[in-house]
Amino acid sequence: MITLLETISRKTSLALAALSGACLTLMMLLACANMVLRGAGGPLQGTFELMGYLGALTAAFSLGYAQLERSHIAVGLLMHYFPRPVRRALDALTSLASAVFFWLGAVETAKWAAFLRRTGELSETLGVPHYPFVYLTAFGCAAMAFVLAVDTVRSLAGRLDS
Repeated sequence: MITLLETISRKTSLALAALSGACLTLMMLLACANMVLRGAGGPLQGTFELMGYLGALTAAFSLGYAQLERSHIAVGLLMHYFPRPVRRALDALTSLASAVFFWLGAVETAKWAAFLRRTGELSETLGVPHYPFVYLTAFGCAAMAFVLAVDTVRSLAGRLDS
């Protein structure tokens, strides 16, 4: 069962990381095009809005992969002084607390997206609805929560390096 969860976690995180990279590439192309067109007389309309949307997706979609690769900042000043079972339990506890935090973040962000959908809020320049990007950000947070939940299970099973 753990192996299945690990596989789902890894594949989801890799797919989202690829989407994150695509968003980042689009941001770069958009910024370059805007600079060139600004020099030619007219910048692209809505660049600020699109950069905001793409930046949010880049950050949200990269969370799970960064957790898989242990790229997030971790402070473990005293951890190496504890026996291995205590380190494992503390690691499981912090992973679980983080998973709950990101799950609650995903739920509240999805509620906000639903509110934006009901109210029909649009971006100022392009008239693009905000809610799809907010839902996608919530999905990125949910994916991070899932990766952390799998880390919790792996820690408890002794399969995560402490």
